[in-house]
Parts: sequence; structure tokens; C-alpha cells
Amino acid sequence: MQQRTLKKAVEVIGIGLHKGEPIKLRLEPLDVDAGIVFYREDLAMNIPLSPKSVIDTRMATVIGNEKGFISTIEHFLSAVYAYGIDNMRVTVDGNEMPIMDGSSISFCLLLDEAGIEEQDAPKKVIRVKTPIEIQDGDKFVRLLPHDSAAFDFRIKFDHPVIGEQEESFDFSTKNFVEEIARARTFGFAKDIQYLQSQNLAMGATLQNAIGLDDHKVLNPEGLRFDNEFARHKILDAMGDMMVSGHNILAKYESFAGSHNLNYQLTTKLLSDSKNYDLVAVEELQSRSFARSFA
Repeated sequence: MQQRTLKKAVEVIGIGLHKGEPIKLRLEPLDVDAGIVFYREDLAMNIPLSPKSVIDTRMATVIGNEKGFISTIEHFLSAVYAYGIDNMRVTVDGNEMPIMDGSSISFCLLLDEAGIEEQDAPKKVIRVKTPIEIQDGDKFVRLLPHDSAAFDFRIKFDHPVIGEQEESFDFSTKNFVEEIARARTFGFAKDIQYLQSQNLAMGATLQNAIGLDDHKVLNPEGLRFDNEFARHKILDAMGDMMVSGHNILAKYESFAGSHNLNYQLTTKLLSDSKNYDLVAVEELQSRSFARSFA
């Protein structure tokens, strides 16, 4: 399996979740081994994709430095993970990614429009060699050695619509588009009201998130999946794992995980070479991982 980039540049304009202002997003091909590079057009500033670039994880995954940042990258990166993109320039003209409909499906459609081009270099993935875990009370995230990419997420909310949910997902691009990509982010009306009083979440609407009051879903169309909340958590986790800069060959498991725990997990994984190999896909004993991108 070869490294992947885009066949052509594509762009779209969407609303930013926090400022509520239009954000232009442009995706462009890059050469082999260039990696995923974010670019703030308004600041003429590159931000390489790496856990070292993460500066905030409280409400979303945010990369940058003291000069500038880009927020809410995880929904986009989950689509990048699913399509196996290795090299790409991601340009925005503001400090956040467009929220689109609160899921990843719009980014999948954008990647479909761009097309995938294989490059003249082998694709490399991070193969987890030893269990890695981060705990916070009863919450945890972990990566286990596995011959394919798999995700298992459990959540528990004291809310009549959510309650306890679980989703197990064996990765393939096709399965991602059908089972995960359309799962939307969610928020509680009382929290949104507070955030907007702080000039945050100014772009949040029922067109880009699942809204909940104390008893029910506020979106007239209802849910896209019975366990859409757990599915969205897998979507987030895939995006947060892609912050490593590569697809990860492992089984990811979590109970009540968060962007912060995911950040700690990738940081711990990459902190010691004993934890992982960076290996060409063609060298893997199992060929199922390469076929998952077909």
C-alpha cells in the first residue's frame, strides 16, 4: 500500500462553531513524507500535525502556539484517518475548522470530490506493541496491540435519551462512511446558553449539533442512529488518534473518554519507542488493514 494524497485541491466555506463566522477551508496535495500540515492563511503560519502541537483539549482538540491556533480539528481528522490520507495541506482563514453539520460526512464528501492519489512511497502506520492506558477515576482510554484497527466506546450520561450506550467498530473506509461519519456532536441547551454568554459556541445550532434539554432531543428530525452519541465518540477518538500524524494499528477502548484523555494517550504512546513501530503497511503480517482502505 502506498502513501496517499489528493488528486486535486478542493475548498468549501462553512460556519465556525465558536465565532459563528464563515471559515474557508482549502485542501491541497503535498509530496511524499510531507505529512498533514495545517496552515493559517490569515497569519501565514504552518502548524504541523503532532501531539506536540496540541495546546487545548477542554472543548475540542486545538493545535497551535502563542502566535495562533486552529480549533475543533477532530471531526475533520476522523475523515482523514478513514481515507488514509498521509500528505495534505489544510488551509483555513480563521482560528477554527468549519463545523459543517457537526459530523464528518461533509469532510468525506470533500475528500471524495478531491479524489485520492497514490504516491511513490510506502504508507507507514503506527503499530502499537504494548498496551497503553490513561485513567481518570473510572474513565479510561487505552490502545491494545491488534492486527487491525478497531474501536470500542462506552458512555454513561444521567440523561433519559442517552443513558448507557456502547458502539464497537471494526475499521474500514466503507464502514466509517456508513456507520460513523454521520454521527453528530451533541450539547445540552443549558450549557450552550452559558457558553454563548461567554462568546463561545456562537455558531451552534440544531443544524450542526444534536441539542438536548433535560428530557429530550430538540432536533425536529430526531437522531440518525439509536446510539448516535456513542458513535460520535468513536468519530472523535479516530480524529484524536490521527493527531499522531499516522493511522494507528491497534484496538482502541474507552469508557467516558475525552479529548484530553486521548491527547494524553497519544503523547504517552509516542513518548517511548518501545511502545510502537512505524512500519510500512506491506510489512504487516495481516493484509486486512490494507484492504480496509479499499
